[in-house]
Amino acid sequence: MNTLSKTFNKNLRFGDWAVKLKFMTPEQLDKALLKQGSITNQRVGNILVQEKLIDNEQKAEILAKLFSYEYVKPDIKINTDLFNLLPLNFMIKNLVIPYKKNGDTLRVAMGDPLNFFSVADKLEIFTGLDISIAIASEDRIAEIIKLLESSASMLDEVSGDMRLSLINEKDKGENILNLEKVSSEESQIVKLIDSTILDAINKQASDIHFETSDIGVIIRYRIDGMLFQATDPLDIQHYSQIISRIKVMSELDISEKRIPQDGRFKLMISGRYVDFRVSILPTIFGEDAVIRILDQEKLLSNAQDFNLETLGLLDDEQNIIKRMINAPYGMFLMTGPTGSGKTTTLYMALSEVNHKNVKIITIEDPVEYQLEGIVQVPVNEKKGLTFARGLRSILRHDPDKILIGEIRDTETAEIALQSALTGHLVFTTVHANSSFEVINRFVHMGIEPYNLMAALNCIVAQRLIRTLCNCKVKTVLSATMLEESGISPAEFSGYQTYKENGCSECNGTGFKGRKAIIEIVELNDAIKELFVQNASIRMLKKMAADSGTTFLRKAAIREVLNGVTTLDEANRVTFIEN
Repeated sequence: MNTLSKTFNKNLRFGDWAVKLKFMTPEQLDKALLKQGSITNQRVGNILVQEKLIDNEQKAEILAKLFSYEYVKPDIKINTDLFNLLPLNFMIKNLVIPYKKNGDTLRVAMGDPLNFFSVADKLEIFTGLDISIAIASEDRIAEIIKLLESSASMLDEVSGDMRLSLINEKDKGENILNLEKVSSEESQIVKLIDSTILDAINKQASDIHFETSDIGVIIRYRIDGMLFQATDPLDIQHYSQIISRIKVMSELDISEKRIPQDGRFKLMISGRYVDFRVSILPTIFGEDAVIRILDQEKLLSNAQDFNLETLGLLDDEQNIIKRMINAPYGMFLMTGPTGSGKTTTLYMALSEVNHKNVKIITIEDPVEYQLEGIVQVPVNEKKGLTFARGLRSILRHDPDKILIGEIRDTETAEIALQSALTGHLVFTTVHANSSFEVINRFVHMGIEPYNLMAALNCIVAQRLIRTLCNCKVKTVLSATMLEESGISPAEFSGYQTYKENGCSECNGTGFKGRKAIIEIVELNDAIKELFVQNASIRMLKKMAADSGTTFLRKAAIREVLNGVTTLDEANRVTFIEN
């Protein structure tokens, strides 16, 4: 049984409700009605939206009042069990979505209640349930359907023109197209891997995780630093074929299942090469695989915009970095965990100093960006080309500036420091949690503190923090949450903060993209002297703060106050200080 028995409210018309709900004034309504008189087959609600007198949400609320239905604002986040009740094509064609199931009754959300007459019977046939109706804005319904289409795309079979051409990297560096083509006769496993990769790239994921568990194979994407499950778990019987396919693509040993393996492959997608790094790890349920996506087109879509200004740093921070990267010699050191954007920032810094009269050589594993005018050397440990060995050869090529992708061992650290002390400007990274902890990493490698201090110009610690989508909504932070975050409630007095909401643009997450937050420690003589004297971290941090350093926690809170991100996100990325 449905709610067609609901009666139309004849006492008040659409425009009357618009005024009654204080969405517009009577004068504005009169002007709109005059315009309606000159336009045939045009509803008042549509005219009011076109004239920007009301928005689509207000239009839906008025329709709900007019027809005596409930006005709802469906959650952008998809409830799979609920949305599986209706075919996707039916929802697209009729702009209707399931909203809430209560026993044997399904409530659907529609933008136009008059359309309910034409779809009510089909809704009951599809679901076997009694149907009731609620009114939601057509824009929001369309957003949810668009998100559903995106989520379902990975499960669709890959059409012929979407097939991926596997590329093998030969020793002499040529990219040769493999004859292996994906055809309609190929296995479902091949289609699954290919469509997963395409879907992950379309959603701008940085990694794809294939995880075996007691409930099956789980596929997850890392998007903006967070993991999201892509599909329902797959049957565990398929895990061996999935891992084998990934191993074949990466030229790894299919028969070896007891030890970790690392490999890589390259695909031609939409006329461009995309590199992938693969790691296979044995677990108690089988083998897990993680595929890192290195899509240069996504990261470097416009070379002329690839500069420090795009980081969104404060003017003072930019000025310090520019001064440091234009120094005649020394070491520009960046630190942070994997995936914190260190390499991206280093390349932006290199782009700033990449002039025709300067020779820049890099050694990386792998080369993630290709910039014109820079000599780039990829590490190949299987062939004996390590960071240390490559760095020795680089120095014989008379560079002005050198980029070392990462310092991992004592030998590389010693050569890098000697380079910095003998007239070269060295850009490099070391994994550590904070700017001062990175110094201890060098000491643990056996580097003399005096030599380290003599070479270092500055240390830049970096994190990537998710930024709110334009659909963000205002919020009030409770005193309890502020205190648990190590913040005095008085600090937030007078500031407007925001929280995530969710729309089709951000796939319902409320966040879209990330930005860098940094702390720059400029190693002046006073700080160097304190370190050589083996001063405590507390004293070093106080000296740095007195010299103008903004630490990561303060930088994250600044973005919260500016409405760029949330306090929860700041707490996730930076350490809460009491």
